[in-house]
Order: sequence, then structure tokens, then C-alpha cells
Amino acid sequence: MTEMEKMKAGLEYSYADQELIARKTQAILWCEEYNAIDGRDFEAQYAYLKKMLGSVGERVWIAKTFCCDCGKNIHIGNDFTGNFNLTILDIREVYIGNHVMIGPNTLITTVGHPLSPKARRGYMAHAEPVRIGNDVWIGGNVTILPGITIGNNVVIAAGAVVTKDVPDNSLVGGVPAKLIKKLENDVE
Repeated sequence: MTEMEKMKAGLEYSYADQELIARKTQAILWCEEYNAIDGRDFEAQYAYLKKMLGSVGERVWIAKTFCCDCGKNIHIGNDFTGNFNLTILDIREVYIGNHVMIGPNTLITTVGHPLSPKARRGYMAHAEPVRIGNDVWIGGNVTILPGITIGNNVVIAAGAVVTKDVPDNSLVGGVPAKLIKKLENDVE
């Protein structure tokens, strides 16, 4: 198997692979170009997001500075706001539903590295998709780890580190994020 095939299969892979490096380099260039667009030109920003991301719904906006690892693995629904300094390490797929708001300085990562120093010296990594449901508000300075699924009608308090799946209709917060209370869903 190639390193890309290993990565897509959810196996440990080497991120020093030339195909993976080329993909990341392309994403770096796209992010530089996106972040250079005039901040008042929402139409140009939206058009560029449609070019660089896997799929983009209607009324999608991401503030500067936006960074990603691939771009094409990010899939965003309708009515999305990503605030300042959003980083999505989309080595694997990131699915974001409709009516989602993400606060500033948030990290969504699909990639992790081994505990073994020998494996880390060998540039090894492991990646798992992240899924975010509909009607989700993610506060500022939140970190979402690989393989996490966040349900519908969820609020993640500022500063939380999400290490486990979050069920529908929940408010979570803390490090690691824990259930604070159940929420009413008033749109169903």
C-alpha cells in the first residue's frame, strides 16, 4: 500500500511521503491565496472556498487567518461562520453540518502521532475523520481531536478540549470536555 492508501484506510502512515507533502504544499498555497483576499470581498472569499474545499454550501464564510492541511477533505453545509484563526488539519475528512458557528482560535484536527519516540522520529501519523452535526456552536479556543463526532444542537464552551464524542442536544465544556447540561432543541 502507498502511504496515502494507508492513511485513507485509517492505518499508521508516514507523513514524509512525497505525495502527502505535495498535497500539504498545495494547501499551504491555497491558504496563503485565500488569506490574501481583501477581507471586505465576501464574494471572492466564497468563490475561493468553493475552489479549495471539498464541498461548500450556501452562506459560508471563514475569517482570516484560515489554515488547513489539504482543503479537499473539508465539507461544509449551509450557513457556516468560521471566525478568526481557524485551523482545520484535514488529513482525513471533516464534515460540518448546517447552521454551524466556530469561534476564534479553534483547532479541528484529524491527525495524531504515536506515543513511541522511535515512530515519531520515523514521521509516523494516524488520522481519523471528524464529524460535526447541524446547529452547533463551538466557542473560541476549542480543540477537537481526531475521530470525534459532535451531534446536532450542541454547544461547546470556550476553551474546551473535545476528546470524546458529544451526543445531540448537549452543552459541554472543560478539559477534557464533559457534559454540563442537556439542551432543548427548539427547531425540531
